[in-house]
Amino acid sequence: MVKIIASSVRKGNVLEVDGKLYVVLTAQNFHPGKGTPVTQVDMRRIVDGVKVSERWRTTEQVERAFVEDLNFQFLYEDGEGFHFMNPESYDQVVVDVDTMGDMKAYLQEGMTCVLSIHEGIPLSVELPRHVTLEIVETEPVVKGQTASSSYKPAILSNGIRTLVPPHIDAGTRVVIATEDNSYVERAKN
Repeated sequence: MVKIIASSVRKGNVLEVDGKLYVVLTAQNFHPGKGTPVTQVDMRRIVDGVKVSERWRTTEQVERAFVEDLNFQFLYEDGEGFHFMNPESYDQVVVDVDTMGDMKAYLQEGMTCVLSIHEGIPLSVELPRHVTLEIVETEPVVKGQTASSSYKPAILSNGIRTLVPPHIDAGTRVVIATEDNSYVERAKN
């Protein structure tokens, strides 16, 4: 186990708390004007899937479990779960639906993801930071409307809702940040 300070905990990290392993779902650092800065962490216990919330001072030490982060390629989804393959060894692993969570909407065949593996079991999946998707539905482009700070709602080809600039129309391919479903830019290809 490696000791790290609480403020460096990130989504996808695996921590050992009271002898049990937890996957970090969200981690936020709060710096109040008065008082001690704290790190708020939402985690899922690996053995039974129970979600837990913890709050530590940002300078407190927490134990990070030894986990291998390896590149895996997404193959397909079936009743068992999400199948990934290690492109070097051709080993295949199955990630269950709970571990995949709401990130499954961004999975595309052949996509390379980073899987955190502890003793042969996939604990978390890290998607690429940006994916390219097509806009399937949005309000029509209004002539003369410039790219101002006003964004309009749009639905992506994977069913997720996002906000896009007014000049983006249905059928346009855009780059989306997987972390918060936000528009990054118009796709270049």
